[in-house]
Amino acid sequence: MGLRETKKQQTRRAIADAALPLFLEHGFDQVTVTEVARRVGVSGQTVFNYFPTKEDLFFDLQAEAEDELARVVRERQPASCPVEAVRDHLLEAIDTLSRSTPEGTMQLQFWQTIAASPALRAREREIGERAEAVLAAELQEEPDIPAPVLLAGAIAGLRRAVQRELRRRVTAGESETSIRRSLAEPTRTAFDLLCHGLHHD
Repeated sequence: MGLRETKKQQTRRAIADAALPLFLEHGFDQVTVTEVARRVGVSGQTVFNYFPTKEDLFFDLQAEAEDELARVVRERQPASCPVEAVRDHLLEAIDTLSRSTPEGTMQLQFWQTIAASPALRAREREIGERAEAVLAAELQEEPDIPAPVLLAGAIAGLRRAVQRELRRRVTAGESETSIRRSLAEPTRTAFDLLCHGLHHD
């Protein structure tokens, strides 16, 4: 990566890093792009050069989020089931759930900020739809995967349901131990049913 590209990446990161705390503290709809630009010391146009919309600025890792399901499937162990790969990825997230770290606190605030903004909820749905499409494309490249588009929809739908329930319980203040105990087994069961159906002769 050349010096110019490195500088551009640094500027983009600085803008995103300045924006998120403002959004989490004041709410997405209450913060303007001008305020973000002022915090970084750049012009509003510079912000828009890197982030065409304010939603892009909040979801600055959107590309990674859209590729996450496909990446989990792509990087799984050879000959293993794609359904099991996503299942294990979700179970790890449940197992490592923690609100007692700065990252955990920020994650909770992130979810709360999305819940409070219709624009962010709409964008989050779009990200989910694109993630499903990317997963479907990944599955279509693999041999012996029946109905890859439908399978992608089933996997994405299950993951969405688990994440929605996880978010609901966390924001409601349920204890981490209780969440792990009550959510992990149903998650495993649901994905295993899908996996068994996929491999049923």
